[in-house]
Parts: sequence; structure tokens; C-alpha cells
Amino acid sequence: MATAEDVEGTADDEPDGTVVEDDREHATGETDRYTRKKSVLITGCSSGIGRATARAFLAKDWQVFATARDVDDIEELAEAGCETLALDVTDPEQVATVVEETVDIAGSIDCVVNNAGYAQMGPLEDVATVDLHRQFDVNVYGPHRLTRAALPHMRAQGEGRIINVSSVIGRISLPGAGAYAGSKHALEAMSDALRGEAEEFGIDVVVVEPGPVETNFSDRVDDELPEDKRTPAYESLYDLYDEAQLIGGGSGGPFAADPDDIAEAILEAATSPDPPARYPVGPLAQYGSYARYLPDRLRDAVYGLLRKLA
Repeated sequence: MATAEDVEGTADDEPDGTVVEDDREHATGETDRYTRKKSVLITGCSSGIGRATARAFLAKDWQVFATARDVDDIEELAEAGCETLALDVTDPEQVATVVEETVDIAGSIDCVVNNAGYAQMGPLEDVATVDLHRQFDVNVYGPHRLTRAALPHMRAQGEGRIINVSSVIGRISLPGAGAYAGSKHALEAMSDALRGEAEEFGIDVVVVEPGPVETNFSDRVDDELPEDKRTPAYESLYDLYDEAQLIGGGSGGPFAADPDDIAEAILEAATSPDPPARYPVGPLAQYGSYARYLPDRLRDAVYGLLRKLA
């Protein structure tokens, strides 16, 4: 199995000036770069955005490595032509193994889509520290682990693309979403730093920012809301959350985007010769990205009004 060190190794010349075998293999590899399929490794493919993204890349003749914690959940993608691998992004050894398997099979790793994630909702007083840590372990440390494992290969190739699926809430935080927004704020900040760090190596870093999406993501959100330990003082906040889900959430809300729309943006981010740093997707994502320019007091006043109306 190839390792990052194998990829980055340099060949030496023989004393008589002839090229050693490693150089000939390197030259062949350079030719293969332009004839083989592009490869993409995608996390969180069991449903929603991840599954739609895997299918979108497959339709464009990419070699797709679709991952999920349980490969049984992505059997349909295997039947469609994807390579499927088990991956829990909180497991460092599994992350390293999946990246090496991708390179070993495809000969490269051209694109990484960090999509796996979930939303821990609820007022911060009601969110246990262990749950906050788990939120960051999946949404922040997970992409960091995968990015660190993929970067040496991309750097050796002289090209690559890392796409981090964030959220509009990664740009503007809301009451009741502090844990989730904090994780996405962190992901966006790290993406901005990495974009500057990796540019000289031919590696692009792009953030995709969906608004509400028509997936079962909102069901997981509901599961992560505190149930037994809800502070009564926040009753109006919980009521407001329920109403916001009905209006704009991913359970049939009128402002929810289709997963295929997000997948199309991710594919565009992967294939554009000069991608923008961010792709907001959906009407609420567009409006939300502008809302961060509002004065803090005005944003707080809007929330106060909504709370009174709830």
C-alpha cells in the first residue's frame, strides 16, 4: 500500500548518468495522471448531501470513494459504481487507512469532500460539555484529520482540492444553535487559513454553505435537542426552534433546498478552474450571508421580536 512518504520520495541518478527505475516509474505516473479518472473521497454518504454528491461525481465519470460509518448504508452506491469504505471521522487510524486505500486504488486523491456532520442544538446552558466536545470531534476534528492525511499526497501531485461542507450558520450564529454554529465557524476559519497555506502547492480549498436542506438531517437535529434536562427558562427558545423548523427547516419547509442542488455546487467547486472561496446555496444561505453585516444590536433586536411572537 502506498504511503505519503512513498508518494513524496525523489529518485536518484546512477553514477553513469542513466535514470534509475524509480524515475521511469515516476515518468509513467506522470502520464497516468492525465489518462486516469479523477478521484474523490466523500464522507457522510449514507444519505442526503453525501449520497447526492457521490452520484453527481459518478455521473461525471469520476472514481468515487463513498464513505459512511456503516458500509451497509451505502450499498446502493456500491451497486451504482462507487468504491465504498467504512469511515468514522472520529477514528484517526480509520481516517489514515481510508486515505491510503484511496491512493492505492486510484493512484491519487484529487478531491476530498468533508461532508460528514450533525447539529447539536439547544441553549448552551443545556448542552453538556461532553456533547459539545462530540460536536467538535465530528464537525471540526474530523475534517482536520482527513485533510492532514490527504495533504501530503496532494502536495506531491502538485494539485488537489479540499471542499468543506459548512452551513450558513457558519457565518452567523443564532440562539439555540451555539454548539453547531461554533463548530461551523471553526471549520470556516480553518478553511480560510488552509486556503492561503496550500495555494502555493496547487491545492484549492473551498467552503460550501447550504441553508436548510430537504434531508433527514433535521431528524438528527431533533434527536440531539436536550430532552430530559431542558431548563424551563428557555421554553420560548425551544418553541421558536420548533416553529423555525416548520418554516424553513429540512422537513418540507418552503425554504429548504434539494440535496441535488448542494451536490451540484460541490461538483462545481471541484471542477471549476478558479473556484470562489465560498458557495452559499439556497435562498436562506444567500440572505444569511448578508445578515452578518448587520449591526449586532439590530440582529439581537430581530431575535427578541421573534421570541415575543413565538
